Amino acid sequence: MKKLIIINGPNLNLLGTREPEIYGSLSFTEFLEEVKRKYPNVNIDYYQSNVEGELINKLQEVGFSYDGIILNAAAYTHTSVAIGDAINAIKTPVVEVHISNTFSREEFRHTSYISPNAKGVILGFGLQSYELAIQSFL
Repeated sequence: MKKLIIINGPNLNLLGTREPEIYGSLSFTEFLEEVKRKYPNVNIDYYQSNVEGELINKLQEVGFSYDGIILNAAAYTHTSVAIGDAINAIKTPVVEVHISNTFSREEFRHTSYISPNAKGVILGFGLQSYELAIQSFL
């Protein structure tokens, strides 16, 4: 059984209520329940934090024992050299995910410190971006 973890960064705990025109109206908890039902042979863990250091700690904790990490570092994608370095330091492959198409948004969102160290990048498909990332590990 594959062991995957989804790690979400800042403000993604507000999915379902935060800017629904961009992020949709489904909470991440509801979405995660659907995905777990759809992939019963995959162990999918979940972690969310608004704190950069906690995200780094989690990457280091799971980065040698999981089959894959699905990371939406949210705004830290565009600012955190430290998260990029953490991904480079671990063995578990990481797929960078974004709900929105970051290239259709503000200019600062066009830069990612995650992408150079990621197995791949999926963006712009709403919550389905996470499911596409799961499929990439199967």
